[in-house]
Amino acid sequence: MVDFAKAVPHDQLVRDSWSRCEGYGLTQHSTPSFHRAAEPDVSELLQGQQALVQTTQREVLPYYENILSNSNCLILLADSQGQLLQSWGDRRFVEPGQREGFMPGASWVERDSGTNAIGTALASGQAVHIQRDEHFLKANRYLSGAASPIYDASRQLIGVLDVSSDSYLPPSHTLGMVKMMSQSVENRLILNLFQDDYFQLIFNTGQDNLDSQWAGLVIFDEAGLIVSANRRADSLLGIGLSQMSIERLFDVPLLHLLNQPEELPLLLRTLGRQRFHGIMRRPSKPHSQPRDFRKNAGKAPLLDLSSLDQGDQRVQQAVRQAQRMLEKDIPVLIHGETGVGKEVLVKALHGASSRAKAPLIAVNCAAIPGELIESELFGYEKGAFTGAHHKGSSGLIRKADKGILFLDEIGDMPLNLQARLLRVLQDRCVQPLGGGEAYPVDFRLICATNRSLRQEVENGRFRQDLYYRINGLAVELPPLRLRTDKRALFQRVWEQHREPHQWAGLSTEVQRLFERHPWPGNIRQLSSVIQVALALADEQQIRIEHLPQDLLLDLEPAPGNDCRSAPAHAPTPDNQPLHVQFEACHGNISHLARRLGVSRNTLYKRLRAEGLVPG
Repeated sequence: MVDFAKAVPHDQLVRDSWSRCEGYGLTQHSTPSFHRAAEPDVSELLQGQQALVQTTQREVLPYYENILSNSNCLILLADSQGQLLQSWGDRRFVEPGQREGFMPGASWVERDSGTNAIGTALASGQAVHIQRDEHFLKANRYLSGAASPIYDASRQLIGVLDVSSDSYLPPSHTLGMVKMMSQSVENRLILNLFQDDYFQLIFNTGQDNLDSQWAGLVIFDEAGLIVSANRRADSLLGIGLSQMSIERLFDVPLLHLLNQPEELPLLLRTLGRQRFHGIMRRPSKPHSQPRDFRKNAGKAPLLDLSSLDQGDQRVQQAVRQAQRMLEKDIPVLIHGETGVGKEVLVKALHGASSRAKAPLIAVNCAAIPGELIESELFGYEKGAFTGAHHKGSSGLIRKADKGILFLDEIGDMPLNLQARLLRVLQDRCVQPLGGGEAYPVDFRLICATNRSLRQEVENGRFRQDLYYRINGLAVELPPLRLRTDKRALFQRVWEQHREPHQWAGLSTEVQRLFERHPWPGNIRQLSSVIQVALALADEQQIRIEHLPQDLLLDLEPAPGNDCRSAPAHAPTPDNQPLHVQFEACHGNISHLARRLGVSRNTLYKRLRAEGLVPG
């Protein structure tokens, strides 16, 4: 099995490949042999690889029609032995003497064809881009290609996906594209194998990029045992996931994962305190149907502009000032931790602005792969690169014309693109990749970040001139733990998510707990917690037993509210009546449950039966 973590630099990949070719007895003047299999063997080969070919052709390639529309480009699929399975595109650019090499059954391993994208990707186990002069055989130097390995659900290398052309292929963009395509194939293979009977957890660094091919995918059973995961999941978590329990990964009980409403985002934290966002999907043919929390999953999850202001003066000021600056064409820079409502504020500002009927184009600068962000933002002319749509692309900045452009996580924008963005903001014109006409654009600009951009400037990671250009008005959205209107906000979020028959509200103990909680996930976390609690409480008042069990892990005990703070001579909890133990812990159910070795729900039922907590 390949070590995914050990990436080899490109120059070394090429040097190592040339060294292997020399070891095979090849010279730069050798003719590629291809060793194409006989027709009966080709038929048998294709029959054995039918699932891989059909998954690629039917479930992945339709999303990449822009590559197929490029007449000078071929997409090639080979098996783990370097034998070509299928190709899509126009072969007219292929040298007449090499047509056999682009037929099913042809071999592209280095021993037969020298250094090439398919063979070198197989030999190295990692994605690679081979330009013309990097091919070992001179006969292949009319080609330029990028290839990425494909791994199955068991992490066995089963094939290679390649994009080749006789044109110049920009290495970073083409490599990023073929990586994305191969990841799409891997994801579909995993889902096709497991989606009928197993649960799926899809997670990523931000809520906005959960539908990306680059999201982590974990497949697990009702007992929480992970049966498969994609490579991106390993990369995000930094560990191998085979045969691990999902409860060892994330700080959330299995029961809550199994009962989480489909497509409802949830906040996840690893035991190492990394934060992710995720969504759950249930088996399409479940053996047992977990309870669905909500009937109205389509409700708006957060707040509108009028509801953002619940009495906190800093929020009031931020909303009022941002609204005025937007109408004056002064850029607004929103600072705030993840989940404080930056994107909610932007959507509400757009809806309340004079440009409400024009588009709001939101771009998460951290969610778009680095190889693709330039073409996504600025657009490209037709034929600008391999994979370019035959009509070109206007880009997201031009789509914001007459409307509002929202650049979220602006601090993650690569430095070279910062320079291009600065020119757009100065000239109010955008020139797509591939040259050509510069197009005038008229938009209002809002940026957001959870970083200190001033510190990023000092560290050389953000351009100072761009910082001053986007920092027309800086507003700060305070974290939930520091807001002075928390109680009103709790009530507002509860009203946002409750069903008509749910009127009992939050219990006093829950309100006190919410007041003390640090809320590391801010309003987004609060929204998720209240939705879960409403589903568990149904028509009852929301009590501590209805809250997600991991909520208390972030809760610092109030002074004296810890069993461990009891005097050394105090009786041990397990040999005293329950009410004495409860008083010794000053009413802290979580600590007492841990001391007694029972769940909070079990303890809560006992306390309620003895009249120690409200029924």
